Amino acid sequence: MRRPSYDEGWKEVIRAFFPQFMQFFFPSIAQNINLSKGFEFLDKELARISRKGLAGRRVDALVKAYLKDGREQWILVHIEVQGYPQREFSRRMYVYNYRIFDRYERDVVSLAVLTDEDESFRPGPYLFEIGDFHLVMSYPVVKLLDYRGRWEELEGSPNPFSVVVMAHLKSQETRGRDRERFNWKLRLTRMLYERGYGRDEILGLYRFIDMVVRLPEEMEEEYHEEIIREEEVKGMEYITTAERIGMRKGLEQGMLEDAREMVLEAVEERLGSVPEDVREKVMGIGDRDTLKRLHRLAIRCDSLEEFRRELARCMA
Repeated sequence: MRRPSYDEGWKEVIRAFFPQFMQFFFPSIAQNINLSKGFEFLDKELARISRKGLAGRRVDALVKAYLKDGREQWILVHIEVQGYPQREFSRRMYVYNYRIFDRYERDVVSLAVLTDEDESFRPGPYLFEIGDFHLVMSYPVVKLLDYRGRWEELEGSPNPFSVVVMAHLKSQETRGRDRERFNWKLRLTRMLYERGYGRDEILGLYRFIDMVVRLPEEMEEEYHEEIIREEEVKGMEYITTAERIGMRKGLEQGMLEDAREMVLEAVEERLGSVPEDVREKVMGIGDRDTLKRLHRLAIRCDSLEEFRRELARCMA
């Protein structure tokens, strides 16, 4: 069974539904942003800033948005989706905040969504003080586990991120219980049609559900057949078979590209540069397990020649 693709899923769904993301998780911030003026995801700048960060880590999203105060002022929204406990998480939030500020000389709002399963992982503000010097950075934090007790609220919300939260939580809760997971995947997908979402919303949310609520191959086929039958009955074939195949291939290709990028970023962070021959070999690898192994090696290697030797062994 394919493993859930939480990181890729969250990055895609935030891009697809950024206004709804802000309104659902951070309404006090959203009410100060003028979304009618548009917003922009700063992908290229995001990659440059992230390469200067911790090895193997990237900022999840960086968005340019405008405020509602009437001035031609814009802010940067820095979003982190954290899937595991990390002792230095608040320090990392601070580091990225000031690096983004330094790059743009614009105010930066940092936001965190914790998708892990550790109830005790609840990072607080970043704090440094000595004598009369105090440095504090507080930032809003959302913990998905807290929504387990708010299920009725999730089911009653029209916001697409209520479905995102339910899909993520049920993916975690039903681990190892395939039939229960199948039933929830089917129920969540039916919910997209019952809520009256448009085609683009259905496609985006369907893709997220498919990425995080994984099933054994035979159950995946059963699930798709059931959805196709229901679409035919309702006369709303929003997700064609060709689109489903394209989504799957696109997801697999995107995951490979992300894995290759993480290897190259780790080499650059650890060893200073990426020679063209190393880049070409890494970009030619089509196996995710091999790329994960290379990523771990890149973090541990002490020299470029050592990494080259390990790279040659992986490709042998």
